Amino acid sequence: MSDAPANPSAEKVGYKRLLPVGRTTRKSVLFADRFADSSITIGGLLVILAVFGILIFLAKEAMPLFMGGELKKQEAYSLAPMPDLLWTSADEYQTVGVRIGASGRVDTFHIDTGRPLASVELDFGGDTATAVGATISRADMAFGFADGSVRFAHVGLASSVLRAEDMPAGLVRLTDDDYTDGTAVFRRIPGNQVRRITLETQVKPAEQIAPEGVAIKAVSFALGGTVERPTLSYVTFDAEGVGRLTRSETRINLMTRAETVTTRSTTLPALPEGLRVAKVLLSTQADQVYVGVADGTVYRFDTRNFNNPVLAETARLTPPGADLGVLGFLIGNQTLVVGGSDGSLRMYFRLQPENAGTVDGYKMVLARELEAQPAGIIAYDVSQRRKSLITLDAAGNMWFRHATSEQVLLRLAQPEAPADRNMHIMLTPRDDGAVAMNAGGLVDHWRFYVPHPETTLKSIFGKSWYEGYQEPSYTWQSSSGTDLFEPKFSLLPLIFGTLKATVYSLLFALPIALLAAIYTSEFVHRRVRATVKPVMEMMESLPTVVLGFIAALILAPLVESWIAAVVLGFVALPLGLMVAAYAWQMLPPQIALKLNGIPKFLFMFVVIAISAWAAWQLGPWFEQTFFYGDFKAWTNHDVGTGTPFMGLLLWPLAFVVVTMVFNRTVGTAFRLHLRGLTRQQAGYYDGARWVAMVVTSLALSFGSAMLLTAIGFDPRGGVVDTYVQRNALVVGMVMGFAIIPNIYTLAEDALNSVPSQLRAASLAAGATPWQTAIWVVLPTAMSGVFAACMIGMGRAVGETMIVVMAAGNTAVLDWNIFNGLRTLSANIAVELPEAVVGGTLYRMLFLAALTLFIMTFIINTFAEVIRQRFRKRAFQL
Repeated sequence: MSDAPANPSAEKVGYKRLLPVGRTTRKSVLFADRFADSSITIGGLLVILAVFGILIFLAKEAMPLFMGGELKKQEAYSLAPMPDLLWTSADEYQTVGVRIGASGRVDTFHIDTGRPLASVELDFGGDTATAVGATISRADMAFGFADGSVRFAHVGLASSVLRAEDMPAGLVRLTDDDYTDGTAVFRRIPGNQVRRITLETQVKPAEQIAPEGVAIKAVSFALGGTVERPTLSYVTFDAEGVGRLTRSETRINLMTRAETVTTRSTTLPALPEGLRVAKVLLSTQADQVYVGVADGTVYRFDTRNFNNPVLAETARLTPPGADLGVLGFLIGNQTLVVGGSDGSLRMYFRLQPENAGTVDGYKMVLARELEAQPAGIIAYDVSQRRKSLITLDAAGNMWFRHATSEQVLLRLAQPEAPADRNMHIMLTPRDDGAVAMNAGGLVDHWRFYVPHPETTLKSIFGKSWYEGYQEPSYTWQSSSGTDLFEPKFSLLPLIFGTLKATVYSLLFALPIALLAAIYTSEFVHRRVRATVKPVMEMMESLPTVVLGFIAALILAPLVESWIAAVVLGFVALPLGLMVAAYAWQMLPPQIALKLNGIPKFLFMFVVIAISAWAAWQLGPWFEQTFFYGDFKAWTNHDVGTGTPFMGLLLWPLAFVVVTMVFNRTVGTAFRLHLRGLTRQQAGYYDGARWVAMVVTSLALSFGSAMLLTAIGFDPRGGVVDTYVQRNALVVGMVMGFAIIPNIYTLAEDALNSVPSQLRAASLAAGATPWQTAIWVVLPTAMSGVFAACMIGMGRAVGETMIVVMAAGNTAVLDWNIFNGLRTLSANIAVELPEAVVGGTLYRMLFLAALTLFIMTFIINTFAEVIRQRFRKRAFQL
């Protein structure tokens, strides 16, 4: 018999009925198809360009952080010689310079042109100054004299702003914008205004310190106290090597403005005979005196007990073979700057290390050794705003440095090397210029632009040793309440905080979201799924600012008050669900079948409510038994050991171990035995097995915890430590709640896209629905499930408002779940309103955004590679 069709014409007709001949697609459909294809292509390209545009913009804003400095102008000229040149200063606008001689003569000059201005004489009573000390502003000075007296003086440049029409007539033009009347300088500034800069001087009466006729060789002083109780402290060393510390406290009556001055003086312990004091320093609080001698040895006196000062430490701070070149403080008087005759430059901190070996327990610790200059350092000056300084060596090289970042920002040079070592250099108040001059009248002036001296790759992503810290650290702290504060811009705590928040939120969200997706995809009735999934998707629309508000004001205090019950809840909820699941297997088949669907789904929520209620009721007992009655005191290491909590942590691992041992030994025989029983009988046996495994795993976990405690291990100090109210636990719970809908929705869609034939084949082969879901459906949908997890992770990495409101905003580096954190995104939101456009903080926030962008890009790229591998494996099934 032939297999050819009996009626070929009928086959032909049927074929024509399926694909009509002569019919064409309408032009409008073709146009719409081409338009959609082109639009999608162009839109995709525009998205890529937008992403790269954002990347380029962020990089452009952050790049100046690493650009260093720029020399704008350099000039040299000569003034009239001043053989007794003792001190120099300048105003913050680099308009007027000041020279002070030992005789009291004060000369001013125009910095840009070198034109001499007014000269005045300070009232030194005919004496000649033998020593000078000044505050960091260079305007308040103490002069020591050959007769053993000290005079305090103020020589400053006052600035005022006038209207352009108030500018005096008949002025001499200096530059395009500067004019002078011979005394003051007038500079035109934007806004049709004029800035006037004039010299102000004041000298106080002499105070006799040393015996008559014994010259003062070194002096240092500090201003402190409050507005109503200002203090003046100063230390002097005379020609006989005797050091004296004097402190004057002025009390001002706020009603009458009458002043009462109280002065005390004490003598410092004697130095070894024959030493020549090169430099003396006094800390701001007048509690430390540093005396440097020519060979590089520094003597530190502890003067906290004013009536009984002690020589606390003696140490050589220059390298071997090098003499002392310069000795001074950076702004804040906490960092000791030591320059050597070999060109070395060292920074020392006064710290309190173990086994300090000093009288007061403190020690001068070498914190930084900066790049050495070609010749010995002979002069220096420090910034009035930052931890910057300039240093001049004997070869005429002047380097502008930043102490904390340890970088040389500019390498300047005098046109002619200094012929003598009596060079005076100063850094202008705004860190935008420097002036060097000598007694012969030679002046060198530089203008430069160094906007971000404190930032390098090392200071941003590495450890830096900051003042007051015992060791180098990763620290972010952009502002403080005092002008002496040094900003700290390490991004590592923020990167770590971002990862910490992400990890804890995923630990909370992933189990719930994935198990919920498997449950609604594989086990519940379609009517239940049709209700549950839209509700979960609606959860995604909740504003995160509302969640953060609830977390900060409601959840955080509640968790703090019931922390033991919350911890117990993480055990009670899964345990209650497992007990209910095994109890459900013990029901008669007809009852279980009748209650399947919505009643079973509602029963699950009843079990959750009962478990939560049980955790709340058992919370006090749990805290008393496992945490010695006070959870927060336990986390702070005040009470108890880590054994109970460690036992709970090890319990899941112990259960996994017991399960593996059971499956590898009697598991197969036990399952074969269950097949010969009824469903209800198998439920009883399986429940008994589970209870036995729970008890065995508990014994194993707590036994292991006791063993670990015996060998000295304690979980406190790591993942568990001191409790603060707004912490990573609260953030993980609330952020996890926020990302559950993302993960659930996408994972559930991926699971539902698995062909039903695979499920049917698995069930036909004898697998249970649970085995089918875990070993067939989930591996097939793994690429989609993994993508869902990565999208949830991306949401957690970029989350802002929840972290801002609930995390405490503490930039710390620890995994303590009970401590706060600060993420990159939260830091941008918090700090940006305070950032000055173009400032270091402003650009650091753009660098933080760029770092977050790159982190997200790397994570997504890595995730896509893994997803493609899962996808290939799924196609092979």
